[in-house]
Amino acid sequence: MNFETVVFYVFAALTVFAALRVITARNPVHAVLFLVLAFISSAGIWMLLEAEFLAITLVLVYVGAVMVLFLFVVMMLDINLARLREGFWSWLPFGATLAGLMVLEMIWVLGSYEVAEVDRVRTVVKHAADYSNTKELGRLIYTDYVYPFEIAAVLLLVAMVAAIALTLRRRKDAKSQVVSEQIAVQSKDRVRVVSMPSEPRS
Repeated sequence: MNFETVVFYVFAALTVFAALRVITARNPVHAVLFLVLAFISSAGIWMLLEAEFLAITLVLVYVGAVMVLFLFVVMMLDINLARLREGFWSWLPFGATLAGLMVLEMIWVLGSYEVAEVDRVRTVVKHAADYSNTKELGRLIYTDYVYPFEIAAVLLLVAMVAAIALTLRRRKDAKSQVVSEQIAVQSKDRVRVVSMPSEPRS
């Protein structure tokens, strides 16, 4: 067993352990932190597969942005843990059945490979020291897959605009400022000087 195989099993064990702790941790903040650990160990596996761009993207996007947002949301929300655990035992058989079906599906998919295909997958192509996975991926995206890439960007832009439009709701009792009227206002329109006689001292 070489060094890369040992490192792979270490990262794989960390990923499985962190994934299990995400669904078994009692504290939501701890669950989010274990999810961060799962992403980091998955990024290590991507590095072993010489997919540096995917590993960096996983760390920067998910760990650096999405997980920080999740962590702030979980810490700011007042989550009633007792209420969340009320239906745990009633949903446990359904969850166990669904998990069993997923395990059987994974065994069926992985067991359908022939021995020759497994040997072919295990033989990882060794690249030169100056090989850049990010450079090759960028070359493919902006040459062979430039139109699908642009279409995906447009779809994401449309989805973002639609999400903003759906959440932007106008309320009837909402008040808004009219800047032109505020600039054109004069003192006589806002201030009134009233002459009142002085009262004698008692």
